[in-house]
Amino acid sequence: MASMGLNLDEQKAVDRFRTNVVEPSMTNLVILDFWAEWCGPCKALTPVLEKIAAEYADKGVVLAKVNVDEEKFIAAQFQVQSIPTVYAMFQGKPVADLTNARSESQLKQVLDQLLAQLPVGGGAAGQQQDVTQFIEMGEQVLAEGDGERAAAIFGQVMEMAPDNAAAHAGLVRALVASGREEEARSVLDSALSNPELASDAALAAAKNALELAANKVDDSELGALREAAQAAPADMEKQMAFAEAAFAAGSRDEAADTLLTMFAADREWNDGAARAKLLQIFEAVGLEDEWVVKTRRRLSKLLFG
Repeated sequence: MASMGLNLDEQKAVDRFRTNVVEPSMTNLVILDFWAEWCGPCKALTPVLEKIAAEYADKGVVLAKVNVDEEKFIAAQFQVQSIPTVYAMFQGKPVADLTNARSESQLKQVLDQLLAQLPVGGGAAGQQQDVTQFIEMGEQVLAEGDGERAAAIFGQVMEMAPDNAAAHAGLVRALVASGREEEARSVLDSALSNPELASDAALAAAKNALELAANKVDDSELGALREAAQAAPADMEKQMAFAEAAFAAGSRDEAADTLLTMFAADREWNDGAARAKLLQIFEAVGLEDEWVVKTRRRLSKLLFG
């Protein structure tokens, strides 16, 4: 958490948070509970969190509580809008939002998943062994649509393994998914400037994701492109313009449907541009993604009948 430009009280709050949460999280999984004395649901949740923290203590889990009335600055940094709000913290970063896991069984399930994939309690060798699992976790979270959390996970992997191309690529794609294209461009440019990373195929996929995001338009323009495409189904240029904008806006099915229809109508149009765009999308999303696998099957049926 940044400490520049803070007044004395804010700096003290940051120091307390660093001591009570960040430092323990470097080797432990910290359950961070934002609460207040007047919050009834908080009082109901506290015994559950304390019980679980005690049961999981030997696995490297600890509980840290932040009173939002006493630590307003910290709560503001986490953009806490309601309480209880609960996060899992590891190595100074949130790796999971536990707020909706209110029951003991739900919390244990999430903690078990995190502990199976995070190098809690491990040294440098243990961290290196778990890099692959950590990347897989980030990819899974990204596939579920949580770009912000995926970015936090990939960012942590980069701290563990600065020369890991998959971590850089994952962070770029997660930032794109979160609408943070400028940050994504900065991460990609930095990776491409490293000779050991520049030629990695994972970065090519990340570059595709960033290029596809450049087609993003506002809702009104997307609607206009959709109407234009529907009004002129034989106009390939209008179909392509809509498909690109739809994918950038997150409407993957609309984009795929449009491109597959284009390919079925005229697979040679513009040197096979519809198929090429689909392949670019597949690479950007990830070839193992369920949506990509399903859409590739549709393309294969058109190719091979």
